[in-house]
Amino acid sequence: MDNINAPMPNRSPIDYVQHMNDNQQISLGIDNLASSDTLRGQRVGLVCNPASVDSHFRHTADRLWLAPEIELVALFGPQHGFHSDVQDNMIETPHRVHPQYGIPVYSLYGDEREPTTRMLKDVDVLVIDLQDVGTRVYTYIYTMANCLRACKKSGMPVIVCDRPNPIGGNQMEGPVLQSGYESFVGQFPIALRHGMTIGELATLFNDHFDIGAKLQVVSLGGWNRSLYHDQTKQPWISPSPNLPTLDSAIVYSGTVLLEGTNLSEGRGTTHPFECIGSPWIDSLAFSHQLQNVNLPGLTVRPIEFEPTFQKYSGQACGGCHLHVTDRNLFKPVLTAITILSISKKLASKQFSWRRPPYEYEHQLQPIDILFGSDVLRQQIDANISVSEIETSWQEDLKSFSSLRKKFLLYS
Repeated sequence: MDNINAPMPNRSPIDYVQHMNDNQQISLGIDNLASSDTLRGQRVGLVCNPASVDSHFRHTADRLWLAPEIELVALFGPQHGFHSDVQDNMIETPHRVHPQYGIPVYSLYGDEREPTTRMLKDVDVLVIDLQDVGTRVYTYIYTMANCLRACKKSGMPVIVCDRPNPIGGNQMEGPVLQSGYESFVGQFPIALRHGMTIGELATLFNDHFDIGAKLQVVSLGGWNRSLYHDQTKQPWISPSPNLPTLDSAIVYSGTVLLEGTNLSEGRGTTHPFECIGSPWIDSLAFSHQLQNVNLPGLTVRPIEFEPTFQKYSGQACGGCHLHVTDRNLFKPVLTAITILSISKKLASKQFSWRRPPYEYEHQLQPIDILFGSDVLRQQIDANISVSEIETSWQEDLKSFSSLRKKFLLYS
């Protein structure tokens, strides 16, 4: 693996860190790639979506299309589409032709989730520029892995433009995926909140899990692991339609688990993954119990809401709004487990686990592939305490942390 990261080559490491602290200027992978000669004379395929912008809001596709020494020949879109115009989840997108460029836009979320030989026939190098959100179940990282596999078969080089983990690169939480529960929302044994960038994950997938593609990661300049997205001074473009803000991304690592239940995770509201509930929840009783747990870094507010689509569309729901008051203390997975436990105890007859199919999996239960095993479902059904549940994943998390260190690109 090659590593391009030289935004300020004349500075010593100490000078560079001081400069970054003074100016808070971070260069994205695409910024560093575009300023190099790496793609000169190449026919380029690009995997991207609307969040694939540089530090000045210029879309990566536009930058490559306008570069006279580069020929952009094909575009590829992940889940929600190249334009992220498909609002709901698990809705496939078709192939199309780009209206301005006149080149194909291939969907990698449908019957074909890995680029085919036909899609890659005119491509010399595949560039991937996608914004991950720091959570194992976010499908863009598996679109990336599928691209690595496809390019391994043909010997085509792959360039991954790195981007900051918007919820920081220090904190990890939750279970590690167990063998037998692999799916399109989890291909590799990593933690639910993994604390890695998409470039770091690329090296982990490619090297440790033996994909073996010709991978080149274009690193970030000036990013350190403690930074959340709003501290990077980089543009926030929704990485997918139901993660409109950094606040929604911060809670997502936990409340995405609600997709495996009959609780609403807030899709169809203006605060998806922050607002949770159902028609059978008493908002006051539920919020009171959840607040009394004293979850770290969190305040809970009772609410009533009516989703405009997805679960309980057009129905009044009781529930709560999760307000993160200290994101460095907040534990999204612990919070979600607590929500599930309280929901089951308050309304055992109404609460249920969602049935398959879910994200191309027709046998395993959705909560199992989201959590990474059937352990959580069995624990909640057996009324195991939340503290015991949290303890149960610590050894696997420790092992993942040790593995992860070998692939970190930033201090």
